[in-house]
Amino acid sequence: MWLILLNGIIAALIYLEKWFHFHRAHINTSDFLNGIRNALKRGNVIESIALCDETPGPVAEVVKAGITNRDRPREEIREAMDDAARVEIARLERRLVVLATIAQITPLLGFLGTVFGMISMFKVIQLQQLPSPGQLAGGVWEALLTTAGGLVVAVPAYVAYNYLTSRVQNIVLDMERAANEMISFLSRKDNGNGEPVK
Repeated sequence: MWLILLNGIIAALIYLEKWFHFHRAHINTSDFLNGIRNALKRGNVIESIALCDETPGPVAEVVKAGITNRDRPREEIREAMDDAARVEIARLERRLVVLATIAQITPLLGFLGTVFGMISMFKVIQLQQLPSPGQLAGGVWEALLTTAGGLVVAVPAYVAYNYLTSRVQNIVLDMERAANEMISFLSRKDNGNGEPVK
């Protein structure tokens, strides 16, 4: 039960940390990209980079990688943004594997407790040929308690893992969309006003 309780605490801490991280990383991508494009159309690269620095989340980091490599060929811009995206995805997925592991092993710990409970019950039967129901109840209680504890921790941990994974996928889609739009914008010969993007 102590191991199950420890797993529950770790899972709760990971979920809260990732939830706050994802909540902070959530931005209105369309508004952000419009602000970046407007700054670049005015030729104000410093303002666009400052806007990326002020905006939390992985989308801003990917866009910043594109802006800092804006003078390079299209493929090199894409490669720089892909590299930044890989770093951000690794950061988003950090500790999610721990949450998944807790969701998988905690029921097994509960079943292990069940086995120990049954062992203690049969030990009582072996030592006392006719044990009282109260003596047997201790082993049964231990077995049921650990099974229930394992499931109580594992089910929310699994739900939390699936929820956080879906949030990661949504953020990754935002990064891909932002990268494609910025590559298309930066690789144009001009910004629509006849002025080169510099």
